[in-house]
Amino acid sequence: MELTNKIVIITGASSGIGKSLAVEFAKQGSNLVLGARHFVDLCHITEDLIKDHNIKAVAVQCDVTKEEDCMELINQAIRTFGKIDILINNAGISMRALFNDTDVKVLKSVMDVNFWGTVYCTKFALPHILKSKGTIVGVSSIAGYKGLPGRTGYSASKFAMNGFLDALRVENLKTGIHILTACPGFTASNIRNTALASDGSQQGESTLHEEKMMTADEVAKIIIEGVKNKSRTLIMTGQGKLTVFLNKFLPKLLDKLVYNTIAKEKKSLLK
Repeated sequence: MELTNKIVIITGASSGIGKSLAVEFAKQGSNLVLGARHFVDLCHITEDLIKDHNIKAVAVQCDVTKEEDCMELINQAIRTFGKIDILINNAGISMRALFNDTDVKVLKSVMDVNFWGTVYCTKFALPHILKSKGTIVGVSSIAGYKGLPGRTGYSASKFAMNGFLDALRVENLKTGIHILTACPGFTASNIRNTALASDGSQQGESTLHEEKMMTADEVAKIIIEGVKNKSRTLIMTGQGKLTVFLNKFLPKLLDKLVYNTIAKEKKSLLK
């Protein structure tokens, strides 16, 4: 797929993978509709992209947990550009707490962003994507293939996203649209700093070794290539590919490996 002059919507575009995706699409000559809750940051990013890459771009304040915000994001894209070619469902939030200690509202908050945000934006964008025979991307996670201890809500939301996109893909086998499920491994971004603790407060400090992770820029470049090549699924790391393989053929062994890996975190929740 040639990305020049394509109209691309990206949620969660004010930081992390979303911001990197905005930059990479701008480099390809795409025009952008960027959505995020942090509107001031988003406006600065949008202005820089217009100036640096000579593209058209618009910032839209959007909380993907609100159905009306997602509708307005899509409507703004149509008002500004008249069509939508690519929707990137990237907005996401994580959590870190054992389920036994966690207020159920934490799981609901994570599900509202990661799953329902994807559903809302996709629902409103789909008629336009069908017209353009475009692409829908969900930025998921290896946690959508293997449940991670201390991240029950996050894993559940990503399993739900994967199932939703998989079913949607089959529904649209004959419509000409492309649906991509992108699954990074652990990525160095602020998602762990903003991860929810057991009471719903932000975790603050990351408990993982950020320096050993993929960067958001690396993830964005892989997703761009996946869009161009109309890939079905992207499993981005060797560890991720091994996880998917072991989960299919040696799930009991994988349980132990995952437990041991998470137990090595700083301030581990596993005793």
